[in-house]
Amino acid sequence: MAKNNSETNSFALNAVIGFLSLLLVLLVFGLFTRIIYPRIENQRAEQDPKLIGKVIQLEVLNGCGVPGLANDVTSTLRKNGFDVVETGNFENFDMQNTVIIARTFNKQNAQRVADALGVKDENVFIEASEDFYLDATVVIGSDYKSLKLN
Repeated sequence: MAKNNSETNSFALNAVIGFLSLLLVLLVFGLFTRIIYPRIENQRAEQDPKLIGKVIQLEVLNGCGVPGLANDVTSTLRKNGFDVVETGNFENFDMQNTVIIARTFNKQNAQRVADALGVKDENVFIEASEDFYLDATVVIGSDYKSLKLN
């Protein structure tokens, strides 16, 4: 009976050692892959990419409450070559004028959007932050009938 007890203890000890060895191998493998393939952090490039064209990424927000208006403006912008990555509603529906908000310090991109929609220069603003991964935000106001929509 003492022999069975020692065999059981020996088996349990070997199982624990095997499990810990497997865990050690996985941790070493994880460390090795982390060193070889470090994490890529999303950051906006300081210079224009050479391999792809300059794409202006936008979000379109409905600021006047007309149903489906953000989708209509999105269609127009996409036909003009802009990349609309998000549509939705603005925080309120009290916007009188359509505004373009530049999300980077490059106001030229927002100005190109304004020119495509027929938005006046005084309605183009800069509200830049490193946290934004968009080039501009379009907030549609009650003056949407004066926009160049296709």
